Amino acid sequence: MSTSLTPKQQRFLTFVRRYTLRNGHAPSYEEIMSALGFSSLGTVNWYVKTLTHNGYLDRSKGPNGKRALTLIGEPTAPARLPLLGLIAAGEPIEALENAESVDVPTPFAHPDNFVLKVKGYSMIEDHIEDGDYIIVRKTRTAESGQVVVALINGEATLKRYYPKTNGVELHPRNPDYPVIQVSRNDNFHIQGVVLYSFREY
Repeated sequence: MSTSLTPKQQRFLTFVRRYTLRNGHAPSYEEIMSALGFSSLGTVNWYVKTLTHNGYLDRSKGPNGKRALTLIGEPTAPARLPLLGLIAAGEPIEALENAESVDVPTPFAHPDNFVLKVKGYSMIEDHIEDGDYIIVRKTRTAESGQVVVALINGEATLKRYYPKTNGVELHPRNPDYPVIQVSRNDNFHIQGVVLYSFREY
């Protein structure tokens, strides 16, 4: 059973709630630390552990655990996002498009977000497996190390993004798969950044 919140714990939860609703994903620990004026990431981790233990937060599975905070007790009615088809987590394949939509957690219901179904096993060390669904925020840019949906010469793939001096490297998260080298001569575009992954709703 949940215990009473202290004013500082309430402030912590309020920030996480407002950030999630505004951005479509939970804040990182670094963003929480900066916004709330904490001196270390250890303080953020203490709040997360305490609020999780007391039943106010849940650290759901995501491609990045720092962006997998979910507030318990928030409205549970699911929202829907378009399912745009299959994305390869192995070798690149052509993206498939259709008119279906799927239920997603309400905080991810943003007009710039969409869903893809994962095919392949190259991202299993990020806990993204064959048959999972991923929620993607449409964007043309990404930070180094983020999991992205990328188009290479018209074919889509799911990998970690690492820009280099002479091109781009797309890294799998499974040692059985090779790094994809993207040269300046390739037609390369980022389609989105992965916010969340799930299996069934």
